[in-house]
Amino acid sequence: MNLELPDSPAVQAISAADLRLELACALYARGRVSAITGAHMAGVDLFSFQHALADRAITRVSEAAFARDLAALETLPVR
Repeated sequence: MNLELPDSPAVQAISAADLRLELACALYARGRVSAITGAHMAGVDLFSFQHALADRAITRVSEAAFARDLAALETLPVR
């Protein structure tokens, strides 16, 4: 796949690798790709992709999943 971007100094200052990583992170954040697919798109290993997500404060757990987990924890007996 080829992607054409505007020919401007600001765009030219960003490396192709950085653009791939930013796109993969954005698509992951929107739930469009999995972490493995995002890492593959970015051309990095999964650990590096997870680090990039953390750098951008992109969570790996949705709010709905977190709420379900929290509700489940609240049903456990307190010791």
